[in-house]
Amino acid sequence: MKARHTLGLLGFLGFALVYAMRVNLSVAIVSMVNQTAVPHSDDNSTIDVCLNDNPINGTFTPSAGEFNWDEKTQGVILGAFFLGYVTTNVPGGRMAEKFGGKLIYGLGVFLTAVLTVISPFAAYAGLIPFLAVRVAEGFTEGVTFPAMYSMVAHWIPPLERNKFAAVVYAGTNFGTIISLPMSGWLCSLELWGGWPLAFYLFGGLGIIWYAFWLIFVFDTPAQHTKIDPLERAYIESTVEKEDEDNDPGFPWLSVFTSLPMWAITITQCGQSWAFYTLLTELPTYMGKILHFDVQQDSFLSALPYLTSWLVGLGISSFADALLASQLLSPLASFKLWNTVATLGPSLSFIGAIWAECDSVMVMIMLAGLGSLQGAMYAGNQMNHIALAPRYAGTLYGLTNAAANACGFLAPYIIGRIVQGHVSIIK
Repeated sequence: MKARHTLGLLGFLGFALVYAMRVNLSVAIVSMVNQTAVPHSDDNSTIDVCLNDNPINGTFTPSAGEFNWDEKTQGVILGAFFLGYVTTNVPGGRMAEKFGGKLIYGLGVFLTAVLTVISPFAAYAGLIPFLAVRVAEGFTEGVTFPAMYSMVAHWIPPLERNKFAAVVYAGTNFGTIISLPMSGWLCSLELWGGWPLAFYLFGGLGIIWYAFWLIFVFDTPAQHTKIDPLERAYIESTVEKEDEDNDPGFPWLSVFTSLPMWAITITQCGQSWAFYTLLTELPTYMGKILHFDVQQDSFLSALPYLTSWLVGLGISSFADALLASQLLSPLASFKLWNTVATLGPSLSFIGAIWAECDSVMVMIMLAGLGSLQGAMYAGNQMNHIALAPRYAGTLYGLTNAAANACGFLAPYIIGRIVQGHVSIIK
């Protein structure tokens, strides 16, 4: 197994775990909240809510829940993570460039895991402690993406980057795929109240992962103690050279006046708004509007991420093949696949609206047409390295921080819209 493949495998698992730890709350919160104590409109009283004449029989009967959080409060809880997340993207990128991606990425996953394990204790302590832990989780996880970008610039030859990105960064989809149904099943158990198990499991796995990361990963091929000399020579002959003794500092003015950087930022903001709307709201939508029980809800909510992961792998391999055969230039490739990744999910949301209460058609739209989001790995996601390999971590930190501000705004605004709609009905 090549050293860069080991990096890819552990990077994939790292992203799978941080996303599992991020999204498990989207399912667990359904069991955490005392639904009978929170004001709701009658599910069958409005034309935009699907009738529940034939409710789906499931094996899980939701518990009464222990927390009296209304829709607005739940939106704040789901979005609190992003308050911390957006603050450490840029510092995470610069620290990875200065001190190495291994240290920054590893600590980002490890500390997020520790905070995930203590999340149930914080929730029982009160709303404020729980919000503080969620913000802290975002703070520690915010460094992971920029740190990995810095490592990609050192480790991965240009013609392998699309495929590598699809494999490694698609760990986010895989983590979501695993976390949603697993969290739903754990919430159905009576052991320790059910929902805390979703935090203990993924947090514990993150701590174990950290030991493997420390042993098998190195910042650069030159520092790797057991790398094949041929692999090291191949990587060092293809990646962009970097003069470590001559660092003029980060070119802030050039970056903020760069039109390509603004284009990437705006693109990521749009994609993140759609992604986080789906991530934080789909489980609730499936349960409250389409009336799936929590286990069916969590399984079906994971389907869009499974299809996006598979499509992303296929498109990225195809994109690398087109580049290798010189049928497309790098710029044309970025533009083509970014267009596909943007239009697909947007049209799938519109299709889900038109599908109304047809649950099968809703899933065809979100898991079928929406799967084209996977093309983003061959689109804007690799553009930062093409612009400036030396500063790839910080560049991605800047665009990812801006994009993930939408991660906070999306669930918060949706929570306000839902609460306002209920008030109008009353």
